[in-house]
Amino acid sequence: MEDITLNTPKLFDLTGRVGLVTGSGSGIGQRIAMGLAQCGADVALLDRRTDDGLAQTAEFVAAAGRKSLKISADVTSGEALAEAVARTEAELGPLTLALNAAGIANANACEEMEEAQYQTLMDINMKGVWLSCQAEARAMLAHGKGGSIVNIASMSGVIVNRGLMQVHYNASKAGVIHMSKSMAMEWVDRGIRVNSISPGYTATPMNTRPEMVHQTREFESQTPMQRMATVDEMVGPAVFLLSDASSFCTGVDLLVDGGFCCW
Repeated sequence: MEDITLNTPKLFDLTGRVGLVTGSGSGIGQRIAMGLAQCGADVALLDRRTDDGLAQTAEFVAAAGRKSLKISADVTSGEALAEAVARTEAELGPLTLALNAAGIANANACEEMEEAQYQTLMDINMKGVWLSCQAEARAMLAHGKGGSIVNIASMSGVIVNRGLMQVHYNASKAGVIHMSKSMAMEWVDRGIRVNSISPGYTATPMNTRPEMVHQTREFESQTPMQRMATVDEMVGPAVFLLSDASSFCTGVDLLVDGGFCCW
């Protein structure tokens, strides 16, 4: 006899929900925003620039039959993020899904790094995630519908990448992981789940530039699966953590690294 209480496809269905994705103009954030639309969500698309990348994301969302909203904002500004969330709720509805992917990466020897380089990366990668979560959670707490927040961290927050001089980047991503766990516990009894995804080496536009070809080969050879992830391979984990399929998961850091951290 069929168990009518189990409806697995429905667990991943985001129909009628409203999401906000930071960094949705390119790379991982862009593809996740597109994936959320395919699962039924209307999506606010936030990036520093409303250029061709963000327009491409919006076109994909429209083709999926969902509504989108393009927002140009800097994640290091709490005021800009509060305005972005308010606009999202005014034009799309109550915010219940948030994916924070805005971030940067660069490398330099620790002893040679200028303070400005360190501070800029920390402001975007860590402070930006904190401010984004804060603005998103304030809205979720205010409307009382709860919600799910997912932050993009990195396996570099778990291990130290062989041969890469990026102490500031590694520290920022470790911070995102622990900050997500801490937020999860602050809001666990108020209907908000917070989790993070830690990608391994991924074929983003930044990692596939022609001048990166030798580094890319190193990334592939060091990964047990002998390749980098595609950006699309981050969509499934994000949908899982944002949807009801992960309703008993909070404070989780999901490694999506091709087995890298097993070695």
